[in-house]
Amino acid sequence: MIDEARHIRLSGPLTRFGLLLAAIVIVCDQANKWWLLQVYRIEDKGRIELTPFLDLIYVKNTGISYGMFSLDNAQGQYLLAGVAVVVSLGMFVWLTRTGSYLIAASLGLIIGGALGNAVDRLSLGGVADFYSFHVFGYYWYIFNLADVAIVAGAAGLLYDSLIASRKKAPKEG
Repeated sequence: MIDEARHIRLSGPLTRFGLLLAAIVIVCDQANKWWLLQVYRIEDKGRIELTPFLDLIYVKNTGISYGMFSLDNAQGQYLLAGVAVVVSLGMFVWLTRTGSYLIAASLGLIIGGALGNAVDRLSLGGVADFYSFHVFGYYWYIFNLADVAIVAGAAGLLYDSLIASRKKAPKEG
């Protein structure tokens, strides 16, 4: 039992780097949401066209991606926030074991994004989304900075698993 406890690491060579990135994501995401809701008062303005393909609008998402599995009550938001925390803890364990800057950065982005959205669920009763992409009249995604971080982190992990790791693998000969 004591030997097992010695093998549990709470820090690895890139843990601080990943956690710093996660903290930066949370701060930037929450500052952006605070400014849009409290200073700019986006709720009172409705849809604002920024470019021909990007609008600014406030939507409270009580579900997960694209509003799926919407849970429009406090218990549902606590559940979804809890899932985000558990997933973040799993990513943290992975972060403590990696020696790759790409993986550490990717995990930091995902952890920061997940926790940023969890803060919304606990404080706002749902995730605050503001940026609406659309093309040819088709509106398909409204997102926030935390979502951008999660997608960028997932793309980094995908890149590592499909390309970067293959470059490091020994060649069969």
